[in-house]
Amino acid sequence: MKTLPFLATPAPSVAVEISPRRVAAIAVATHGGTPVIGAHATEPLPAGAVVPALNAENIPDRTAVAQALRRVFEHLGARPRRIALVIPDSVAKVSILRLDNVPGSLRDLEQLIHWHVRKAAPFRIEDAQVTYAPGAAAEGGGRDFVVAVARRDVVQEYEQACLDAGASPGLVDLTTFDLINAVLASERPPAGDWLLVNVTPEYSTIGILRGADLIFFRNRVEEGDGSLTDLVHQTAMYYEDRLSGRGFERVVLSGASGPAGGPAAAAGADQIRRSLEARLGVRVETIDPRQLATFADRIAVDAALVDTVAPLLGVLLRERVTG
Repeated sequence: MKTLPFLATPAPSVAVEISPRRVAAIAVATHGGTPVIGAHATEPLPAGAVVPALNAENIPDRTAVAQALRRVFEHLGARPRRIALVIPDSVAKVSILRLDNVPGSLRDLEQLIHWHVRKAAPFRIEDAQVTYAPGAAAEGGGRDFVVAVARRDVVQEYEQACLDAGASPGLVDLTTFDLINAVLASERPPAGDWLLVNVTPEYSTIGILRGADLIFFRNRVEEGDGSLTDLVHQTAMYYEDRLSGRGFERVVLSGASGPAGGPAAAAGADQIRRSLEARLGVRVETIDPRQLATFADRIAVDAALVDTVAPLLGVLLRERVTG
């Protein structure tokens, strides 16, 4: 899938994720063409420091976030000048827009996309950052476009927290987009239809892809009605009825081990996995970063670290997918 960064320059070697409960980071170097995770760090955040939302302030306590970032950089062993930044899915509205006739001019295409998203955006489009990428080709010559819209000042809140800690975000992207990147950058990327389920304490996101093309995306905050299983059931029905779905080649689950890991998180992840397998009839797998990079010898890899590393590695390896 072509990723949709709100800000993009060539990928740095350090990736940071800011989420409501923690700040996490990895440092990656390349040896002999192989990415190597040389260091990782996680710092908890006080409750209420980060509150992801589409149309409201997201970082009420920027000082606490900046301090956590500084501690994370100290654990990495160096303060990076440039980073790749991963932010929560619920910061943006993501939609699949079908254009039956795609303008030949880039300027005309951007104007047409802006005109379409203006009608659905819950804020002024003049105050938004709109990013898009071509998706699946449609019958008759049309094409789908994956469009992400976020308030510009909300994205800047996350950027400014990093700047306060001395690091400049060279690339800003959404968590689930980077999980998709991680799967597509693996040695065995899916060729058929596949489902990604990203579970966090604050929200759940479901993406359906046809090969590398995103054809469905839904983010639901924790307060939404119904369980995750219900959400997956509704998505599966929509997939079969509206997307000509013939079954998922793979189902990938991420995030269910929780920010802190531990036995309780592992038990919760197992329960989610079993319920998904029972509903979909497909074995549920996780993203294994060891298929994408090696870890330094001193790093012990467990389920919680796998969930932490996956989107961070995905954003750093995005050129494997988009290049």
